Order: sequence, then structure tokens, then C-alpha cells
Amino acid sequence: MVRTLISEKKYSSHCKGSEEIEPLRSDGLVNSSISNSIHSYGVPVNNPMNNAVRNSMSDSINNQANDPISSSLNNSLNNSLNNSLNNSLNNSLNNSLNNSLNNSLNNSLNNSSNNSLNNSSNNSSNNSSNNSIKNLSSSSIINSIGMEFILISAGEFNMGSPMREKRRKLWESPVHKVTIEKPFYLSRYPVTQEQWQIVMGNNPAYFKGEKHPVENVSWNEVQVFFRKLNALENVDGISRIYRLPTEAEWEYAARAGTETAYFFGDDESKLSEYAWFLENSGFSTHPVGLKKPNPWGLYDIYGNAGEWVQDEYHISYKGAPIDGGAWENALPSISTPVRVRRGGGWNGNAGCCRSAERLFAAQDKRLNSLGFRVVKEV
Repeated sequence: MVRTLISEKKYSSHCKGSEEIEPLRSDGLVNSSISNSIHSYGVPVNNPMNNAVRNSMSDSINNQANDPISSSLNNSLNNSLNNSLNNSLNNSLNNSLNNSLNNSLNNSLNNSSNNSLNNSSNNSSNNSSNNSIKNLSSSSIINSIGMEFILISAGEFNMGSPMREKRRKLWESPVHKVTIEKPFYLSRYPVTQEQWQIVMGNNPAYFKGEKHPVENVSWNEVQVFFRKLNALENVDGISRIYRLPTEAEWEYAARAGTETAYFFGDDESKLSEYAWFLENSGFSTHPVGLKKPNPWGLYDIYGNAGEWVQDEYHISYKGAPIDGGAWENALPSISTPVRVRRGGGWNGNAGCCRSAERLFAAQDKRLNSLGFRVVKEV
């Protein structure tokens, strides 16, 4: 099959509406320890040397039994020796028991102290790890086809660009305060070709690669993707709603609490650290997640493939919703509606990648520089 790609205008180094560049391609321790210690050290009760002394003295006393003086001396000597031996035995036994008891008690206390310290340390470490896992799981989730989502909290921000911002466009005015009333999950990366293939059963991308963002898909086809993804994810009876972000949700998440031209400041020379765009893309998309994320953990929010949002395009923000909802016409259009796209792309210059930059395309248009990102409602 031969693919024919119609190039859009000609190469340029600026964004002009939809006309951007497109190439042709325990307790029992002490007692137990004392008992073990006694058996281990031993108690000198049947010492052979003491028995020899006793036998020798007994023989001497028997031989001199007929001599009263000798008998008296022998009795005295025997008593003295017995007392001395008994005292020695008692002292030895006491010393041995005391040493054994002290050693056993010290070992038991040391072991108990070490075990308590180790348990306390392990419990503290485990608790810290568990808390970390819980915190991670509460702010990041993964669905059945491997899409990872970051929880975006509710809040307020100023939408649009101020007059002083370099490369700003008139249709980014007026700056107005928007309140994101409900938190939502936003996919950490743009939808990849692998994920599109799982849901849709085909791969329409011009620049092939499983981990590359899917592009060359119209806004209409993206709506079909969401109908199929919602059906795939709701098989267990739990309602899960996936959709495109609104334009306000997209800019709120891209800014990540900042009010500068880019989430990293106003110095566009740093953009190559965060995005694939005209100056470094090599006129192609790249696998998602290779550049630095924004402060809220979103990758490729600038450049690589631009992103469809839900809103229809309006020439200015006059009359735009201030609650973060999608701005769509109540009545159907006679002509093909034009939708907003955000984030620039691999073929846009630095100005196209600003947080406030707005581009547009007819909703049935396919561009090899345009993909999308997913919202999962909380």
C-alpha cells in the first residue's frame, strides 16, 4: 500500500494557525540464658584434686588413730581443711554463679536492647516505605492498557498571555482567571502508538514506533478511541470516564502553578531540555518521556506531537467559561467545526511551545504533528 502525504504549505520557522511545518516523512530470655550459662561454664563440685587431698588426709588420720594427741591434731587439721575446702568451694561456686548470672543477664539485656532497637528501626523503615507507597498510589494510577495518570488538584490560574510576553498572539487574550473546580487525572505521557493499537486495532501514525506518540489522527477519531476505551475499562461495573482535556485543564496542567511563558521560566534557550521542537527534533517525533517533565510530572507537554483538546476554536477569550469547562457551540455548525490544539509539536518553533500558545485545525483533519493526551475523571 502506498501512503500519500500531502505536505502543508512549506517549511517555515514559525507557527501560523494550522500551517506549521510537515515533512514528507521477649520475656523468657533471662531464665533460659542463666540455665544455659550454668551448663556451659560448669560448677566445680567434684574436682579430682579436692578428692585426692581428702583421701590422703583420711589415710594419715587412720594410721595415727591410737595416738590421742595425733587424733586431736588430726581432727583439728581435718576441720580446718574441711572449712577451707568448703569455703573455697562456696566461693568458687558463688563466683561462678555470679559470673554466669552477670554474663547471662548482660547478654540477655544486650540482645533484648538490640532486638528492640532493630525492630524499632525496621518498623520505622517499613512504615516510611508504606507511607511512601500510599502517597505515590494516591497521586498516580495506571489503567488496564498501561496508561499512567497524575492527579491534578483543583485550583485557580490566569489563562492567556500578558501583553509583555514574547511571541504572544492576539487570540491568547484577554488574560482571565479560571477556577478548576474538580481534581482530575491527566496522563503522564501523550497516548502512544502501542496504546492506540490496543484500543483501536490499527496504527495510523506517520512516524512509526510503539513508544512514539500516536499522530495523524483526527479529533473525530479520538472521540471513537474514547468510546472504545471507556467500554474496555468499565467491564467490572465501575464507571470510569476517559476524555480529552478541556483547553483550560490543559493550560492549567502545563503551567503547573507558573505564570511565565514556559513552566521553567521565560528563557526559551532552555526549551531543548524539555521538548522536541524545530531546532532539535530532526523533523520527526521521538519516544515519549525522554525529555525533562514539568513540575507536576508531565512529559512532552511541549513539542513532540501537539495535542487535541475538547474545545472549539474562538478568536479570543471573550465569553470563555471561567469554570474550566469546554467551550463548545450550543448549536451544530454548518461547516466542519474547528478545534483547538496545544503544545506546539516537533515542527514548531519555540514560540509554539509556550503554555499560552493556541493553534487550531478542523476536527476531521489529520496531521503528523498532532496527537493527544487523556483525562480520567476522578
